Amino acid sequence: MKSDLMETLRWNEGDAMNEHDERYREARNRVNELRSFYRNLLTYLMINVVIVIINLVTNPEHLWFYWVTIFWGIGLLFHAMSVFLGKGRLLGREWEEKQIKKIMDRQNPGSEDNAE
Repeated sequence: MKSDLMETLRWNEGDAMNEHDERYREARNRVNELRSFYRNLLTYLMINVVIVIINLVTNPEHLWFYWVTIFWGIGLLFHAMSVFLGKGRLLGREWEEKQIKKIMDRQNPGSEDNAE
């Protein structure tokens, strides 16, 4: 009986560790997505400032920098959408869970979760 209890405790600890590891991996992946986007945004801003300066100094009568800015900006927009709206973030599983929690909290305002 005691060994069954110990085995159950070990199994529960392992399950909790696996859940923690999975949550950690998800969080790490999310941070990597965000970092990638912000690096892309920073590069976009820095390079486009340089391109504008080069264009205005070398040939101010013929402006061409906006073509680079527009098309790279479209790519950056798609990157932003994939990071902030993609993979079920817009009306997906995460949104659904937040809405469920909100509704449950409103229905039961005295719950322990709301005490925080």
